[in-house]
Amino acid sequence: MGETTIPFKNLHSREYQGHKKKVHSVAWNCSGTKLASGSVDQTARIWHIEPHGHGKVKDVELKGHSDSVDQLCWDPKHAELIATASGDKTVRLWDARSGKCSQQVELSGENINITYKPDGTHVAVGNRDDELTILDVRKFKPIHKRKFNYEVNEIAWNMSGDMFFLTTGNGTVEVLSYPTLQPVDTLMAHTAGCYCIAIDPLGRYFAVGSADSLVSLWDIKDMLCLRTFTKLECPVRTISFNNTGDYIASASEDLFIDIANVQTGRSVHQIPCRAAMNSVEWNPKCNLLAYAGDDKNKYQADEGVFRIFGFESA
Repeated sequence: MGETTIPFKNLHSREYQGHKKKVHSVAWNCSGTKLASGSVDQTARIWHIEPHGHGKVKDVELKGHSDSVDQLCWDPKHAELIATASGDKTVRLWDARSGKCSQQVELSGENINITYKPDGTHVAVGNRDDELTILDVRKFKPIHKRKFNYEVNEIAWNMSGDMFFLTTGNGTVEVLSYPTLQPVDTLMAHTAGCYCIAIDPLGRYFAVGSADSLVSLWDIKDMLCLRTFTKLECPVRTISFNNTGDYIASASEDLFIDIANVQTGRSVHQIPCRAAMNSVEWNPKCNLLAYAGDDKNKYQADEGVFRIFGFESA
């Protein structure tokens, strides 16, 4: 056997501090130059990240929500526009350069999940009452509303935007056609609730993380399960494919983040962490992985930090 390089060996994490309470969500913009963090402290922050730079990172604070910022997502076509979903029932659109809120809409419940359609025209929002709202981004008004009679967790469109996926508390993935939102398929994916979903950036697969501690990988054309990733032991809270679709990161209450090879299903690296993780996301251009969780300081207060793994020096 020849010399094979071990992926991610000798790479380091850097810590970013700024929030007063724990960070629920981290997300990269489409150019991979900025990272947004959303926190229980009712703010989001925008950080300019240079893969080779050192020094203090400037951040812009997005202020206005009156409850936890639970999830955020960037416009897939615009590197400076970002949407935030909050427990205060509003969804807001911001300009990341100025930190100003450009649009907001009040919905009927506490928003917990948000995702953009890949062409940037629509935003889907899920709330605690298992209600799905689709917003037209230009008018920032709801165009569809649908209440489900089961627990709806993370949501996603496929790359072409003609299919919409819901992960459910029943262990299924509901596949709907878009824009009709008519049911196409129900995938019996897991033996316990499905919490999170990620779409392979090359459009071949999607992955689902479940309360049964497994991550399943699905062929998006045939809707068949290809393999499962089995390293974690706790309910999987968050998953992400890297930009080439070769690796998948997954995290839970286990005190490590697993990085697995998508083709073999084997774990190639583990990033140790000190707390349960809430959000992991790979940079869309390079192998930097942002992650945030329930970190506490020695006085058991929220640390309000997130970290990015993949730097050549600490």
